[in-house]
Parts: sequence; structure tokens; C-alpha cells
Amino acid sequence: MNRTLGPDDIEQGIAALATAIRERTAGKPIALVGIRSRGDEVAERVCNQLAEEDRELELGTLDISLYRDDYEHLHENPKLQESDIPFTVDGAHIILVDDVLFTGRTIRAALDALSDYGRPAKVELATLIDRGHREMPIQPDYTGILLETSRHDHVHVSLETTDGEDKVEIVAKQPA
Repeated sequence: MNRTLGPDDIEQGIAALATAIRERTAGKPIALVGIRSRGDEVAERVCNQLAEEDRELELGTLDISLYRDDYEHLHENPKLQESDIPFTVDGAHIILVDDVLFTGRTIRAALDALSDYGRPAKVELATLIDRGHREMPIQPDYTGILLETSRHDHVHVSLETTDGEDKVEIVAKQPA
């Protein structure tokens, strides 16, 4: 059975992330680093909500294409995008932001990529959607939407700036 989440669900997930981050970080300086692609848009939207407070807040983006361990995902010519971390990572409180947390492999790659920029004081993870089924011992510190899925389901996230609309499609797949 296929399911769809709409713009209101996504906005509620973004608001839940911003609220949880606001409560746990209590006005301390933080840096949100969005994982390309779509994690960067989630990070920007969360950052916009947090910017209403008086706090030191940084925003960056991270391309992890060359750090992934699933090379078949990259095809023959990976589409490399620019990372942009316009602040000092050494000693910073970083919150990595992604759209969907599934196996944990993307986050492992992001941690490797982030370490090339320096040594943060603390790294936390915020994800718009946690769909379960980890292959690595990685758990989010902040979750916007918790989805019950089958291991074989596909979760397709579309976001306004990147894709022209806010939508999440859960497509049921049967094991082969």
C-alpha cells in the first residue's frame, strides 16, 4: 500500500525539529550542516525558524558523494556538488541535518566528510524522517517525522526549493 505525506506534514516535521533543537540547545551557539541533497534544504528551513531567537547560528552544506560506500548509487560519473562550510568546524557544536535516515550509511559518510574540515566539540543528528532499518549504530538526536516502513519500501522526499513541491511518497515494494 502506497502512502503520501503532504506539505502540512513536512512543515510540522520541520517545526518539530526546530522546537526540539531550540529546547535542547537553550540559546547556545550551534551550526546546522545540511547533507546534499535535500538535507541542505531541511537545514535551511530549520535555521530560518531558529533565526528568530537571539543566538549565534551558522549554516553550512556538505556534499558526501565521494565518501559514500555504495558506489553503484553514484553510477559512472557522480554528480558532485559544492560543500559550503563558512565557519570554523574546530570546537563547534554541529548538528548534521538530513531528509531521511534509513541504514545510517549516509551519516557515516557525512561524519567522514565533516572530519576533513576539523574537529567539532560535538556532533548531533537531526533528520526530517526516521524510517528505521539501520545497518549501522547511528540514531538521530532530533526527529521530525517517525515513519513505519518495511525494509523494502522506498521513501521519496520532494522539497519545494529542490523539487518544486513538498511531498513524501512511501512506495511499498515486495522483497525479491
